[in-house]
Amino acid sequence: MTINELLKTLATGQTLSNVYVILGQADYFQRRLKRGFKQQVPAEEQTMNFASYDMDTVPLAVALDDAMAAPFFGERRVVCIDNPQFLTGETKKQKVEHDIDSLQKYLESPMPSTVLVFFAPYDKLDARKKVTKQLKKVATIVEINQFSERDVRQFVTDQLKQDGYTLEPAALNDLIQRTDADLTLIMSELPKLELYTLPEKTITQAAISGLVTQTLTQNVFDLVNRVLAKNTAGAVTLYRELLQAKEEPLKINAILQGQFRLLIQTKVLAKQGYSQGKLASILKVHPYRIKLALQTHRRFQLTDLNRAYLGLFRVEKQMKSTTMDPELLFSLFMTQFAGTAA
Repeated sequence: MTINELLKTLATGQTLSNVYVILGQADYFQRRLKRGFKQQVPAEEQTMNFASYDMDTVPLAVALDDAMAAPFFGERRVVCIDNPQFLTGETKKQKVEHDIDSLQKYLESPMPSTVLVFFAPYDKLDARKKVTKQLKKVATIVEINQFSERDVRQFVTDQLKQDGYTLEPAALNDLIQRTDADLTLIMSELPKLELYTLPEKTITQAAISGLVTQTLTQNVFDLVNRVLAKNTAGAVTLYRELLQAKEEPLKINAILQGQFRLLIQTKVLAKQGYSQGKLASILKVHPYRIKLALQTHRRFQLTDLNRAYLGLFRVEKQMKSTTMDPELLFSLFMTQFAGTAA
């Protein structure tokens, strides 16, 4: 089942499955779907017939006891299970012991009046486990992992249309760029944008520029372009602005290294014929970041990308082993990088 199909099912009150697995790390949809499932129980019954249990702190048996109970003066009970790490291949033990055998027994004959929902914020489940195999046979699986830029654009446009707003094409482009096409982040910005653009209900590029702050990753991407262009003054100025915004020097450097590593990987693999979609899958990176990397790497030599990456590695070592000012270290890196022929 797709995310849109499930949203429609919840919105229209269609028949629900007895067991769902919401698989993926899209926070916005995790929260929205949990609200949607909660609303399947009448408001006056929610105290008794809706519950959410975090497997990091609550034993699975407690949630299953709730799931096996009949609804209290109602027709349906909804039980949500958060962070079911026992369905993954993660070796780190949770603080709470979980009775997996009881879950397997429950899945053999789910309670007809209960909707049991597993919110699994992971890339995948461990298909080798008996409980996972059983769950996949019984449950409706809904994947909410990374969305393509096209999906994000469509979802945002549809949501605004539903709210009675229009979004100028240039404004949408700017919104995507400033948020790295992060749907969760975009949806958190919409209420502010909608309020600001009343009563016209038209969101302009000026509104985006004035209200939506660029993510740190996007600012660092701009910094990467200035580094590669060997624009020492521009790069140092932006680096200083990030420090003034209270960003940690080691964090900035780590993201810079990550961006250059991605550019190197993209350049090497693209030369071997890998498509944008395949690159996103192999490198486990959001498709939008792959799109930007593909646009960038073509303009620069692999030697420059490697030198920048190694130079930033040396900056990191100096940050950790000396008391030198981070801005000075970055300035020295830029001076050396810009002064070296490709």
